[in-house]
Amino acid sequence: MAGNKEFFNRKLHSLLGVIPVGVFLIQHLVVNHFATRGPEAFNEAAAFMEHLPFRYVLEIFIIFLPLLYHAVYGIYIAFTAKNNNVQYNYFRNWMFMLQRVSGIITLIFVAWHVWQTRVQAFFGAEVNYDMMASILSSPFYLIFYLVGVLATIFHFSNGLWSFAVSWGITVTPRSQVISTYVTIGIFIALSIVGVRAIFAFV
Repeated sequence: MAGNKEFFNRKLHSLLGVIPVGVFLIQHLVVNHFATRGPEAFNEAAAFMEHLPFRYVLEIFIIFLPLLYHAVYGIYIAFTAKNNNVQYNYFRNWMFMLQRVSGIITLIFVAWHVWQTRVQAFFGAEVNYDMMASILSSPFYLIFYLVGVLATIFHFSNGLWSFAVSWGITVTPRSQVISTYVTIGIFIALSIVGVRAIFAFV
């Protein structure tokens, strides 16, 4: 019974990391990338997201609750999982370890980012280009955001590989090698989007 529960929890953790959390990450990166077109373009894109119908319902049930579950169970996995030298080759052992490390970095980064932006909005702060430009004017926060965004993108991209394996999408060694190259490509593409967006605020 306990084994079935853990199996279900791991499946749900994996699924939520891709849908909806991963989808939200891509959407968030795309909105932020509007900053490369100037303050007005970013503010318009951010305002559009702010005025979506049922925004709070969407944020709670599509973003925050799935993210909370993924984060809490992810911490459990990070501190209990062990490398399997028989199942994984040397490269995959590194990816396995980096997935756990990037998950912890991502959790710290996302929690702080939510505090600096979303929570401050409840106290009257306006989430716009000027807010992000002010935050990233600090060299410390510039480095913090670069590391945080890259860690988050890596965690998502590498997590896609694990998702495909655990859900039976890539079951052969060849398909898993192809998946590795695909997820590396996704990491590079999203990293370009994320880094360009950050420097657009500087």
